[in-house]
Amino acid sequence: MKKKSLGIIGLGYVGLPLAVAFSKKYPTYGYDINNSRINDLKLGIDRTNEIESKSLKKSFKNLFLTNKISDLKDCNIYIVTVPTPVNIDKRPDLNPITNATLLISGLLKKDDIVIYESTVYPGLTEEVCVPILEDKSDLIFNTDFFVGYSPERINPGDKKHTIEKIIKVVSGSNEKTLKIISKLYKSIIEVGIYEAPSIKIAEAAKVIENSQRDINIA
Repeated sequence: MKKKSLGIIGLGYVGLPLAVAFSKKYPTYGYDINNSRINDLKLGIDRTNEIESKSLKKSFKNLFLTNKISDLKDCNIYIVTVPTPVNIDKRPDLNPITNATLLISGLLKKDDIVIYESTVYPGLTEEVCVPILEDKSDLIFNTDFFVGYSPERINPGDKKHTIEKIIKVVSGSNEKTLKIISKLYKSIIEVGIYEAPSIKIAEAAKVIENSQRDINIA
């Protein structure tokens, strides 16, 4: 995969900084279902206050913002950064991540890679998302397409420890995919990459980190 074209699904406080960072290296398409969010961003307005207007506008030479998923059809790496809220019963609401997966499955081509950054429980990527991708695309997992998991570690509002300055945990569905994903993130992360032995371990790392944060806050 010499020529990379990235599609970022979800442009909140995680997806937007990621899209801006990657646009410095690769053609990057940012997608969000919220049309007003896209319109604001095109004007250089980020209401999450993660990206300054000047930096956002500067990225437009290589960052294309859209609310039409079909605009991402030529991408070969998709990164999912949608939220994973809890429902009224305090259980994970998987609708955002499964809906994003369904959207990608309609675009998926041979040799594409799908990377998840959303917070999930260990096993979700391979047990929930992969079957959707296989079923809707008619492609075979780890033969025709590949997946990875790299938990988001952004600290909202922190202007010192930005995405480039936080060590990134990465994982892949096989060794070759892991190396591609690792190299991809190394191109924007200044402080280093940790290659997790498996997707489940990378998912578990996010659970532990969130638990530590919540306990410290409490």
